[in-house]
Amino acid sequence: MKHFDLGSAIVILITLVLFITALFFKGFTHDLLIEAAVFLVSVKLIISAYKASITTNELKTKLENIHTDIIRFNKINGV
Repeated sequence: MKHFDLGSAIVILITLVLFITALFFKGFTHDLLIEAAVFLVSVKLIISAYKASITTNELKTKLENIHTDIIRFNKINGV
């Protein structure tokens, strides 16, 4: 849950509750396919946000390393 914020956790919980509720009230009907599609879209958006969070953290680490290298280079060359 490191990459999920409170909002994502709430969306996951609400979407899951609504999907399960729809399953009990509508049963296995055609409308369930629509509910499943909405659920899958929500999951896809959450996965995309998770991947973006990981990528952002990796880029941040690389930029910090570059910044450290530039400072060290400037100190060595007396700039």
